[in-house]
Amino acid sequence: MSQRVSRSIKNMQVGMFFYLLSLLLAFFSRGIFLRQLGAEFMGLTGVLMNIMSYLNVAELGIGTSITFFLYKPLQQHDREKVCEVMSVLAWLYRCIGLVIAVGGVVVSLFFPFFFSELHAGLPLVYFAFYSYLLTAVAGYVLNYRQLLVSANQQQYVVNGYFQTIAIVQSLVQIVLAVVWANPYVWSAVGLLFTLIGCWVFNRRISREYPWLKTSLRHGRRQLHIYPEILRKTRQVFVQKLKDLILYRSDDLLVAAFGGVVLSAFYYNYTMLVNKLNFMVNIVSDGMNAGVGNLVAEGNRRNTLKVFWELTALRFLITGVVVFGFLLFIQPFVGCWLGPEWLLSDVIVYLLLAHVFIMLSRGVVEMYISACGLFQDVWAAWTELAVNLGVTLALAPQLGIAGILIGKLSSVVVIAMLWKPLFLFRHGLHEPVGHYWRGMAPYYLVFALFLGISLALKLWLIDPMAITSWLQLLTMGAALLPPLLLAYFLTLFIATRGMRYFVARSPRAWRWLSRIRS
Repeated sequence: MSQRVSRSIKNMQVGMFFYLLSLLLAFFSRGIFLRQLGAEFMGLTGVLMNIMSYLNVAELGIGTSITFFLYKPLQQHDREKVCEVMSVLAWLYRCIGLVIAVGGVVVSLFFPFFFSELHAGLPLVYFAFYSYLLTAVAGYVLNYRQLLVSANQQQYVVNGYFQTIAIVQSLVQIVLAVVWANPYVWSAVGLLFTLIGCWVFNRRISREYPWLKTSLRHGRRQLHIYPEILRKTRQVFVQKLKDLILYRSDDLLVAAFGGVVLSAFYYNYTMLVNKLNFMVNIVSDGMNAGVGNLVAEGNRRNTLKVFWELTALRFLITGVVVFGFLLFIQPFVGCWLGPEWLLSDVIVYLLLAHVFIMLSRGVVEMYISACGLFQDVWAAWTELAVNLGVTLALAPQLGIAGILIGKLSSVVVIAMLWKPLFLFRHGLHEPVGHYWRGMAPYYLVFALFLGISLALKLWLIDPMAITSWLQLLTMGAALLPPLLLAYFLTLFIATRGMRYFVARSPRAWRWLSRIRS
């Protein structure tokens, strides 16, 4: 097994382990936080985190650009070049930290207008916000070297440290919420553990990369040697800005059109979706550096083969997420928080449609990033304009449903039609018809099993009738494993990508080949 494959597998194994722990902890802690700290405060934290997301746009996509420029020198073991690129990153991230700090202070001046009707009062708003602000600044100023570890296919190291810190932080916040139910203490704990995580992780990097020497002064001087970084950064910035508005503005829009309390209702669903998306991102993050290394090698045939393998894996995971959510997200929320927290089925269907598009497009986006293809800035502006136009037109009348329709309208054409064309024409140098002939079986198989899942939901599952975890687990064990097994076998029979993927395990290939024959 090659080092690229073994490191990718290790990245996924470690990431999945911590994902499962954090997933269980998130479900457990969310109910406690809502009861102890109140729906208003939890809705407020969602809004403040989204404000921080907008401030983080100052990052401009520099991390993505720098990672692209690290693939080749890491593959060639050119330590001097790596130190030069990391010095540039250190200087740029120091500037970003300063911009975010100043921007946060300016934004906070308007809080008396934004939160004038909040019962918790402005002091709590400012305390929570500045805790988030200092956390973000510390991440840029103190923790920029984690990009090197990720680019070197050691994402498992990053996950191991920061997920452990996050889990311990959540446990401490749970205890303090139960004992004191004090939102000030809850907010301060997040900042404290961020600083601890940065300190611990940097000690690890210093031990593992003793040759890594960075200089802010040297990084500033070296910036003119790498003009490509700034050019690609400008291109990535537009993509990041678009993603920020499309994917991180939900809480702000829901709060604007429905109120802070409704945003807490909606956040319960998006938290579940985001946790499952995080599972998929673990797989992607574990492979991103490997794909970048593969593209840098220039083996066209192997690059395409791996593309279809990853597509098969992505569709398998997408089926697990979408079919599972379609069947059980409503009864799950009812058992978890109570039936009074349920949103309508229409909202659930729209949310899952968006999830499908985002997950199914992941391999194309991974390869676009690995190829350094960020120049289609017009597509980002088009996607953004359609999203805002449809959302502002429909959200006042339809609420959350209008917001989701706006997101769907904007991503369908760009994500599902333009991006594959862009990748195959400019990155893989293949006719786009090759892509669509390969993708057709995936879409057909997914549509078939989506219809089966919807029929099962309508005939067998009543969220109001499932009132206990035992009922939910029993129903899930009876329906989901057979459905997913049939989906996997159908993908194996119908798609070459799944056969490529299974062939990596000779024993599984021998057993499954009998089914196909």
